[in-house]
Amino acid sequence: MISRLRSAIPLLAARPILAAGVVPPSAGQGGRHPGGGDPGGSSVANGSPLGLATPITRIRGVGPFISNALERMGIRTVGELLAHYPRSHLDFATRTRICDLVPDRPVTIWGTIRRCEAFAPPRRPNLSINTVWVSDGTGSIAGRWFLATASRGQQEAWKRRFPAGHQILLSGVPKPDKKSGRLVFDRPEAEVLGPGEDDDNAESLHVGRIVPVYRLTEGLGQKALRRVVHEALEFAGPYLDDPLPPAILATYGLRSKAEALQGIHFPGTLEDRDSARSRLVFDELFWLQLGLAFKRAHLSDEGDGLILELRPGGYVDQLRDHLPFRLTDAQERVFTEILADLAREQPMNRLVQGDVGSGKTVVALLALLAAVDNGYQGALMAPTEILAEQHYHTFKKLLTPLKIEVALLLGKQTKKHRDVYLDALATGFCKIAVGTHALIQEGVKFQNLGLVVIDEQHRFGVRQRKLLRDKGGSDTTQVEVLTMTATPIPRTLAMAMYGDLDVSAIDELPPGRKPVTTRWLKGKTGRKHTWDLVKREVAAGRQAYVVFPLVEESEKLDLKSATQEYERLGAEELKGLRLGLLHGQMPPDDKEAAVHAFRNREIDVLVATTVVEVGVDVPNATVMVIENAERFGLSQLHQLRGRVGRGADESHCILLGDADSEGAKERLDVMCATQNGFVIAEKDLQLRGPGEFIGTRQSGIPDLMLADLRTDSEILEQARKAAFEVIAGDPGLEMHAALRDGMLDAYKANLSFLGIG
Repeated sequence: MISRLRSAIPLLAARPILAAGVVPPSAGQGGRHPGGGDPGGSSVANGSPLGLATPITRIRGVGPFISNALERMGIRTVGELLAHYPRSHLDFATRTRICDLVPDRPVTIWGTIRRCEAFAPPRRPNLSINTVWVSDGTGSIAGRWFLATASRGQQEAWKRRFPAGHQILLSGVPKPDKKSGRLVFDRPEAEVLGPGEDDDNAESLHVGRIVPVYRLTEGLGQKALRRVVHEALEFAGPYLDDPLPPAILATYGLRSKAEALQGIHFPGTLEDRDSARSRLVFDELFWLQLGLAFKRAHLSDEGDGLILELRPGGYVDQLRDHLPFRLTDAQERVFTEILADLAREQPMNRLVQGDVGSGKTVVALLALLAAVDNGYQGALMAPTEILAEQHYHTFKKLLTPLKIEVALLLGKQTKKHRDVYLDALATGFCKIAVGTHALIQEGVKFQNLGLVVIDEQHRFGVRQRKLLRDKGGSDTTQVEVLTMTATPIPRTLAMAMYGDLDVSAIDELPPGRKPVTTRWLKGKTGRKHTWDLVKREVAAGRQAYVVFPLVEESEKLDLKSATQEYERLGAEELKGLRLGLLHGQMPPDDKEAAVHAFRNREIDVLVATTVVEVGVDVPNATVMVIENAERFGLSQLHQLRGRVGRGADESHCILLGDADSEGAKERLDVMCATQNGFVIAEKDLQLRGPGEFIGTRQSGIPDLMLADLRTDSEILEQARKAAFEVIAGDPGLEMHAALRDGMLDAYKANLSFLGIG
């Protein structure tokens, strides 16, 4: 089936599917609407239409100036224009008498133009204040426009647009004038009615209705864009064929695609707008889920998984016997799920998420040993050298009693050192490899790679993960892959972005862990308390971190930097203590030396950037100070706090900074209120939206233009159910050509994600 889809890709490239639902005209129609003539009357400037793939230059009213402006926003076709959804709507549908106007409420009034004037204030001769006075029998109000020109000719031309005695529709938000206190409309939308027109038969895209508000670019105004979108809708109507089967539309009460596009751009009512949005959100989430369901259904297309079974008395059991602690119930549950995956013929496709300090590393090691017990090698890839070295030291410590050799591959190694490890992996002497991107470099060969563990998987792209997986396997089998993350994923995000994976959660911390006391301190008094605490902890034989958002000072940002504060703290507040410096721009050897010195207690206080977010595990460190804490996201703050609280002593996390927004204040309050990473992840989603979570997948999944995973969870569940039911009945989409085309178009930026690139 995959090969059949691959063969369809050139055909799709030959006929652009810029929005699901395009019906290109047949050859027999000569490129014209089936009924004869251009569809939508005169909406097409000239030439034969191509459906939604029609260039925008063929739409009436789109000349070089507007087409260039649209192209700057990535809009080149009718389909792309119709997918440029409004960012908001203004409800100008409510007609209100002037005497009933209230401040700050969007309204439309209908009245008579009494007079019009335009003048330039003496102190600002280049500014023209243009005013129209309107009355409706119940009162009068002014509409004002401020224009950056004051030539007499332009002012006279402007006044001719508003002849006294004509009827006018004004839509806007009335506000009190700063001087007189009377209500005025500033920059309202205005429509002057022609002779014989009244407000009932006047048609306008800008007043007296619910008006779309679009994202713009320089040189393109709202009115011009509304007119162009309206023309495009008229043109596209006959060429919109709904890609969703009637059964799905009926089951979930969805309106047609054509109705939805009309309703999102020019709704008749707010309910019409909301209904249109729901349909278009369903579409976005359906294509996303259909791709995930398709990928999940075709895991075995490139070979079966290796059947790895638990061997009684093997290395897994031996490690359990040597561990100085018992696994938590959550660790046991997740390891059991991993073993069940490894024992199946279908390739493993599991993501393990866990809170900081929950014990993911030992679960990963047990999984790697299960591969070794079955005669295979295992590899763990980490995103940073600090984290890779931390895993290497942990593995060495735990595996020395078992006499299992571990290889470490880093980009900074000498050729001699690297060649020793390469030979050990190629001959099978080393059963487990730990490394960074160096693991996927050419020349790295395994004797018999069976399991790959990818830590902090969101920091690697699809291609990098595939390169490591391809280091093993055969024509008929695939290397097993286990991915891990220390950033808990909110349930809605897990469903939306990781629907192709089985997701496990280590949601329990080892017993005996003391909570980290977290405080948000401000001002000079707060700083004095902070540095006094650091000095007391160091005097008691413990250590501390001080984290800054920047490496060097920035003229644009009023933030503290690690390098400058390292010097200042050593000379002032922390004078007499042994300070070390760690940041991402240091040479690898210097970074390793700093971490090594801190781990060996040769440094009292490690001044650092967020490079310490993962991979630095020093149980003797009991204080984490975060400067400019308001500049960090919740999940990052939580990861930094996770660097302390790893030993038996009470630990502290101090958040320093003044919250410059309500969002920042709420983030810091949440940090002080809870230490549950899963609760923090849900709150982070609510506060900042899904952008950062979505971005971390790095997999080419479709963009979400309308859907908001914070509020559209119900639609997500419906779309997921519909998509997975389709794939369950038709895994190759052979009976659903429109759905197949829509899925391929949605994932066109990265077809390799579906396994068909």
